[in-house]
Amino acid sequence: MGVTGRGQGHPEAHEGGGAGRGTGTGTGGRGPGGDAALLGFARALRAAGVAASAERVHAFLRAVDALRPELRTDVYWAGRVTLCGDRDDLARYERVFAAYFGTDGTPARPARTAPPPPPRLVLREAPAGSRTGPPGEERQGPPTATLAGSAEVLRHRDVAELDPAERAQVRRLLAAFALRGQPRRTARRRPARRGDVDPRRTVRELLRRGGEPAPPRRHTRAKRPRRVVLLVDVSGSMGPYADALLRFAHAAARGRRTEVFTIGTRLTRVTRELSHREPDLAMAAVAEAVPDWRGGTRLGELLREFLDRWGQRGMARGAVVVLLSDGWERGDPQVLAAQMRRLHRLAHRVVWSNPRKARPGYAPLAAGMAAALPSVDDFVEGHSLAALERLAAVVRGAGPDAAGGVPGPRERS
Repeated sequence: MGVTGRGQGHPEAHEGGGAGRGTGTGTGGRGPGGDAALLGFARALRAAGVAASAERVHAFLRAVDALRPELRTDVYWAGRVTLCGDRDDLARYERVFAAYFGTDGTPARPARTAPPPPPRLVLREAPAGSRTGPPGEERQGPPTATLAGSAEVLRHRDVAELDPAERAQVRRLLAAFALRGQPRRTARRRPARRGDVDPRRTVRELLRRGGEPAPPRRHTRAKRPRRVVLLVDVSGSMGPYADALLRFAHAAARGRRTEVFTIGTRLTRVTRELSHREPDLAMAAVAEAVPDWRGGTRLGELLREFLDRWGQRGMARGAVVVLLSDGWERGDPQVLAAQMRRLHRLAHRVVWSNPRKARPGYAPLAAGMAAALPSVDDFVEGHSLAALERLAAVVRGAGPDAAGGVPGPRERS
């Protein structure tokens, strides 16, 4: 298999000139823009639940560099071999690859309001019969280019400023998300190499060996993710973000231990509506079930209703509760403050995601937001795909520094 650098045999492979393939880390042939696109793809995989560790990402970059980074099939197989750790990762990888690099053969549109991005990685189709690609790829039409760099730009764009084509691409990326709560130890135990001695399994092993000496069998406490409860604000002030946040909630609801409610002038449980596998069907079901789209906001009263009907009875106990709202409150802020303190006592962690937080000069001056903050463990952004990825990291148990957020006044151990 031949290896070509920039300008050698594939003039359309990269935008802009540059030196040929480098050595060392194995990223010289892609340039900084290509690396940014591939690293953004790895971050999207992590958000979808693929355990793409730093070692796997490094192996991915080296594999792409050893192949032909300008060919879609080479990037596909390099990532599939290096980034997927088990069979469950394959389906997630297919979804993220299709959403990130595109499947229709049309170039992804660059952001109109963002500054010109650095040179971007361009993937083109391999000549017919030269290499086997992912299923269905050989049936595509003439060679086309997909600009992965534009997907990386979209990750940081405010979803309220996107045009319809960009929203469609963000929706495809959101459909590949996965959300799991912070793991906790349970009373059940599982076999392990290290841990306490398991007397029953040890005795059974001795009996199986006829009394001959055998190493002791050990076990340790099993772990399971905590329940995640999402409260999504669908009031008028959150209108530009409601669709993206509900699609994020739809991806999260694929987990069995996730509950979703909408809040506005009423509290509506939409976990069942979001159980549809198809995102568009789920959004249509939610639209029929929620009667208070783009209305006012009664955060304090609705939070009290949630705690009285569901939270106090067990749904919020030990859970990670996430409020996705801008904090505008039409009711008494003191009611919201009291209910937030109550929620904080029940939940393991309270996270507030505010899309307005990313705006320059933002300060939590809204009465509702100011009243709620003393009872919030993590106060993070929620305006973009990258911000939702950081929110997912916080829910999984990453610290606010790792997630790029700012902690609330109280930090719980």
